[in-house]
Amino acid sequence: MPVATPAQYRAMLDAAQKGGYAYPAINVTSITTINGALRAFAEAKSDGIIQVSTGGGEFASGTSVKDAAFGAIVLAEACHLLAEKYDILVALHTDHCHPAKVEGFLKPLLQASRERIAAGKGPLFQSHMFDGSVVDLKENLEISKELLKECAELDIILEVEAGCVGGEEDGHDTSGLPADKLYTTPDDMVQVYEALSPIGRFLFAATFGNVHGSYKPGAVKLKPSILRDGQKAVMDKHGAAAEMDLVFHGGSGTSESDLRETLDYGVVKMNIDTDTQYAFTRPIVTHICQNIEGVLKIDNEVGDKKTYDPRSYLKKAEAGLCERMKEACNDLLSAGKTIFGTV
Repeated sequence: MPVATPAQYRAMLDAAQKGGYAYPAINVTSITTINGALRAFAEAKSDGIIQVSTGGGEFASGTSVKDAAFGAIVLAEACHLLAEKYDILVALHTDHCHPAKVEGFLKPLLQASRERIAAGKGPLFQSHMFDGSVVDLKENLEISKELLKECAELDIILEVEAGCVGGEEDGHDTSGLPADKLYTTPDDMVQVYEALSPIGRFLFAATFGNVHGSYKPGAVKLKPSILRDGQKAVMDKHGAAAEMDLVFHGGSGTSESDLRETLDYGVVKMNIDTDTQYAFTRPIVTHICQNIEGVLKIDNEVGDKKTYDPRSYLKKAEAGLCERMKEACNDLLSAGKTIFGTV
């Protein structure tokens, strides 16, 4: 089954850490975006991560329902079925969940996994993100420890964040934060490791100037050396085995040199959303512009059903997303490195 088991997901992360590459983690909102992601991973012969945000879950539940957890369950169950057609592994993950949304989003998803496991299946999601960057580090870690205990009981990995990713995503706007809040310190990383490593496996989204959204080259000042220094502080104190699995958020517009440098410092997962949103939407716009009379029934004409049939442009959107995801696999050096069939 190409949706990774917990053991296979751990093996994926271990392989990336050992091999110096990272998995693209794409936010999905629909069957079409799931299919585009799966096709991309398969064509690139790369394993990968498919994730759902609170806003993506809410959208998927329907505009009259607006239930983020329910929509996330719908997308995850669809992914479990669709992934069976591909010879690569994917892990399912949920993106930023702030403290205020834990009870309404994260806890119901953990319960869904609990029920699946009781029925003899694996967890619904293989990992979840708790984003406690909106509170101080002490409170962040206290909540993270409790959530990690619950996740570990279900063989689920927890992703945590210390420091803030700038910009705006899913209605959460940190664009007004002072610059120093965008950089995790070595002491922060040591505290995270010491608080969480005794409990279970976790991913850590350390911040090094990351900003959500799309920017021209040079607008975002990344400092990948922060990851290097933080990992060194952890390993100097606790040994080489303490190297953490890091996550890169807000990577749109990152230079190839900066991106590749982060791989040297333990990044095994990179979120990609803004760029794939554009890659999905651009072919739709082109289709509309090239078929404007058929789509809009101009001057009381009847139009052309073939051009306003949603399938005609959503196929192109899926293909556009697929091409951008294959580019991400190449950039992150995961292409050609699937461990499907070996674990």
